[in-house]
Amino acid sequence: MTDALSQLQFMRPAWLWALLALPLLAAWWYRQRRRAGVWQRHVDPHLLPHLVEPGGSGAGRVGLGVRLLAFALAVFALAGPGWRQDTAVVRQDGRPLVVALELSEAMLTPDLPPSRLLQARAWLAALLDAHEGGVALVVFADDAFTVAPLTDDAANVAIFLDALAPDLMPVDGHRPARAIDHALELLARAGHGRGDILLMAHRADAATVAAAGRARSRGARVSVLGLGRPAGASYRAGDGSLRPSRLDAPSLQRVASAGGGGYASLAAGAAARDAVLPGAATAFDAGQTQARASGGARLLHDGGYWLVPAVMLLVLLAFRRGLALAVLGACLLLPPGAHAAGPGEGTPWRRADQLAHARMLEGLEAYRAGRHDEAERLWRGLPGADAAYNRGNALARAGRLEEALEAYDEALRRQPGMEDAVANRALVEAALRRDPPPGPGGPRRQPDAGAEQEGADQPGGAAPDQGAAAPRGDRNAADGAPQEQDAGTADAADPPPPDGAGDQSQADAAQRERMQRALDEAARQEDGEGEGEATSRLPAQPDADGAERERREAVEAWLRRVPDDPGGLLRARFRLEHERRSGGGP
Repeated sequence: MTDALSQLQFMRPAWLWALLALPLLAAWWYRQRRRAGVWQRHVDPHLLPHLVEPGGSGAGRVGLGVRLLAFALAVFALAGPGWRQDTAVVRQDGRPLVVALELSEAMLTPDLPPSRLLQARAWLAALLDAHEGGVALVVFADDAFTVAPLTDDAANVAIFLDALAPDLMPVDGHRPARAIDHALELLARAGHGRGDILLMAHRADAATVAAAGRARSRGARVSVLGLGRPAGASYRAGDGSLRPSRLDAPSLQRVASAGGGGYASLAAGAAARDAVLPGAATAFDAGQTQARASGGARLLHDGGYWLVPAVMLLVLLAFRRGLALAVLGACLLLPPGAHAAGPGEGTPWRRADQLAHARMLEGLEAYRAGRHDEAERLWRGLPGADAAYNRGNALARAGRLEEALEAYDEALRRQPGMEDAVANRALVEAALRRDPPPGPGGPRRQPDAGAEQEGADQPGGAAPDQGAAAPRGDRNAADGAPQEQDAGTADAADPPPPDGAGDQSQADAAQRERMQRALDEAARQEDGEGEGEATSRLPAQPDADGAERERREAVEAWLRRVPDDPGGLLRARFRLEHERRSGGGP
């Protein structure tokens, strides 16, 4: 307990000034008690119980003490008392680093197999993986461009390494001085007065040495990593010619000397890092050692929340008798929130188009359930060519072929050239030609299997597309129709009609069965040609699953056509920036 009190600290000690209000509160209470004593001096004793609130001075002092204690505890809680501390190692990031990488055609020289470019990218990947602190990437040829601005997440820079190639640059050339100036601008924009600039190039000129001196005068340190070998090699330029390129180490060393940094060759491998960035590899380890030696940072935990329950308990004791129940009762008397109810499904407050759409949906459900007469009745009188087309399909399923022709004609009048209506009308006409309707009072002949099979083989009896098998709104409704017999039983002849005048209902059933078989055959043919075709014509109610599947397939097909060019964005950005700098763009 003594140790805890000795370690007690306040995270917000300014709140302790509020304790000065305690004497003021006590004086105010004493003044109120003096006013109550005035009544006792001027009122008769037998009238005091009826005029003055009962309660002795002792009870009043207890109430005052409770209130003052609650106030003091609340102030202590707001001050943030803390008696438990933890040690945390604080890491301080090093100086920001801007890497300026050459991307001229000379980077294709194979003196560092397989090429300078691939070796430089691999070395940069290892550097970014181990670097602590801000890092940025600049590439240059005839001009310098920013690949990634200063960021504390080196992974955001590493993702661009595989796309770096000489063909990203708008104009080929070699001006490392512009890269140093550009890197210096990045440091200034990020608000860093000091930083490191790492130039990766195979040669330098006097302008580069001057740029390194300017950077050093502004607080930046310029180091150089030489790309290539002194013997050099030849590379194939963009025009197809062979050009020699070699490492000019003396010129690069002059740049490093002017910039106050170090120089190393990429051929040295991992050891080049310590030379061009002195102290960078050990900065983090040194910081860890110093933190352990000094005990690290001291983190104080705020324990003020432990005083909150005590404050709440004291405040409850200071409540007036019955006041809490009165407040709760008042809360219960609050009126509930009013919410307007929306119209029901069957109310007459829907618009005409909403009612028509509801009837279209009801007819679609009836069609799927095989209640074709009910579906025809629901679709009858609805506006639009889709309703007439769906009604024709329902009539054809029900065996009422003449009325189906009239419905298809109505759909074609409302929308001339509707392909599905034309195809289904041709199918119904072919069925009527094979089995014309009987005259008045005459029996309707039921066709035998041979005639049916022959009609199915004729061009007029060929099944149209899947629109014949389903209404507009759900071509797939044909899937809900009863499946027909297999190939073996389909060739069997229908039973002969009974003797006498014939059973009219049996003839109608046979005609409906033949029509159903033709429509199902059309649906099977369409499924064989192209499965999953979107043919819904229900207004504003597409098949969600089918539409989503088609959209996903379309996106995948489009993505397969997109060329795989990870550097396309950088190439376009560099070109626009080059045009802007040249005055040819905005």
